[in-house]
Amino acid sequence: MPSIANAARTMLEQTIIPFWKALRDDEYGGYYGLMDYDLCVNRQAEKGCILNSRILWFFSEAAILTGREDLCREADHAYTFLTSRCWDWTNGGVYWSVTYDGKPLDTTKHTYNQAFAIYALSAYYRLTENPDALSRAWELFELVEHHCTDDEGYLEAFTVDWQSAPNDKLSENGVLAARTMNTLLHVFEGYAGLYQANGAPVVKQAMGHILALYREKIYDPTTHRLRVFFDEHYHSLIDLHSYGHDIECSWLIDWGCELMNDPALAAEIHTIDHALANKIYQTAYRNHSLATECDRGVVDTDRVWWVQAEAVLGFVNQWQKHPEETKYRDAAADIYQYICRVMVDKRPGSEWFWSVDKHGTPHRKPIAEPWKCPYHNGRMCLELMRRNPDVIV
Repeated sequence: MPSIANAARTMLEQTIIPFWKALRDDEYGGYYGLMDYDLCVNRQAEKGCILNSRILWFFSEAAILTGREDLCREADHAYTFLTSRCWDWTNGGVYWSVTYDGKPLDTTKHTYNQAFAIYALSAYYRLTENPDALSRAWELFELVEHHCTDDEGYLEAFTVDWQSAPNDKLSENGVLAARTMNTLLHVFEGYAGLYQANGAPVVKQAMGHILALYREKIYDPTTHRLRVFFDEHYHSLIDLHSYGHDIECSWLIDWGCELMNDPALAAEIHTIDHALANKIYQTAYRNHSLATECDRGVVDTDRVWWVQAEAVLGFVNQWQKHPEETKYRDAAADIYQYICRVMVDKRPGSEWFWSVDKHGTPHRKPIAEPWKCPYHNGRMCLELMRRNPDVIV
């Protein structure tokens, strides 16, 4: 039986990388924005800037880890599109989306979107040492700190010229949130990527500020879960337990905190993250997989691609930190096997299904679109290869 790291390498090399390379648009740049359930590519679909940032991040990190020159060329292609077509040269920042031929389409400036561009540009800089990439990441960091913050924390959505706008893009479940856990998580992630690239003290300081919000506003120490949607004063708007985000945070926040080289802070944060992962293990890990969320007491029984990928990493992270708790190792192996059986689309030219129902039947959702990308499942493979945990699948 293979190790989970070797199995992940096979999945990366035989499924995920070939799929996304095949979506490269050599006529207009970037990567095609939509492949439907029937594996038909819409070459004139909008191109989400988050999608293209995540593709840039993925190919950059995959090239760093594997040393493959073809992946460096993919990263170059993604970088050119992001910086030439998704970039607002007048007001600064990255658009929400562009047309298939690279014209501004949705010019919303969202903090979440800027964060992923920082993450991607920082990874590309680590791959290439291209000073322009670091300069652009730094420019976005300064824009976020200037336009997207107030005295209480990080704000969400803005017009093209950085005026406040409703946060409809990152609000769900019937609420319109002024602040979200999801955006704060990925700003921290983007900043962690930038700090990994340049080690600037001001970035570390901003990361520390976000971790304070994480401890004091986002994490609920009574229920051991994260609050999700907030008003402008961080009052929670809904009783929503996002299982996927909690397990993602449990390892991703750990990773970023460890970069900061502050053992006392890392220990404090890990205590929270361990409690998050344990709560998810007890509450959401059922039938070899992870449920998505619980909205006001009602559990969504669908299984979503990104939630399963993050569950594997979350449980591997906890087992590596607590090797005596073998339940996490066993859960990671179990969910990985579920992914291979159920989530991976075995049709030639495909990748993973978006989601399946509780019986494992796929929903007819796109295989690639502005939110369906190689970020979660690609990162799962890369991280498992880096960590090489003693897990057999």
